[in-house]
Amino acid sequence: MTGYTRSFEPAMRLALAEAAAAQEAASREAPGLSHRLAETASMVDDLVKSVRRTATELRPPILDQLGLPAALEWLAHDFSRRTGIRCEPTIMPTDDAISHELATAVFRIVQEGLVNVRKHSGARHALVRLESSESQWNLSLEDDGKGFPFSGRYSQTQLDEVGTGPMIIKERVRLIAGELTVESTPGQGTRLEVTVPRGGELPHEF
Repeated sequence: MTGYTRSFEPAMRLALAEAAAAQEAASREAPGLSHRLAETASMVDDLVKSVRRTATELRPPILDQLGLPAALEWLAHDFSRRTGIRCEPTIMPTDDAISHELATAVFRIVQEGLVNVRKHSGARHALVRLESSESQWNLSLEDDGKGFPFSGRYSQTQLDEVGTGPMIIKERVRLIAGELTVESTPGQGTRLEVTVPRGGELPHEF
């Protein structure tokens, strides 16, 4: 869970407790207000649960407990279980060489990529790979679905010029000073490649 969520959730719980106390007082002084306060308290409780669920989806505990490789394998297997689309992860050990912030960013990119596979590709299989060289991290996600409505290999600049490509992923890659390449063959599938320099500081906090 992120630091933001850890600080936000106790505040929400305090608000819930205060709402409950106000509800009890109102039930004694003005019974007509009690029902409305109960509804408000229920909404706050639902919000706390939503914050916890969202934080788990974006940065599940396994990312902190076992590191990025195990988290990506979990994500791929969970995706297969939920969707019936076979997703095979090939993840090299990171040996703690990847920063906490970059690990979160990589996880989110893969997560968003798999959402796109489920929603748009019509694929039966997907592959997730994370490798590294001396100078950079290499992440790829490919599927055997219908592909984008273009054929060929496009850089992020070219994708911007023609106004196509996975918008959320493009923005996430920019946030980590990475490079995105999309290779598409209509009717045969898509391959997304993300490269990120090793050892550099991220321009934005995650």
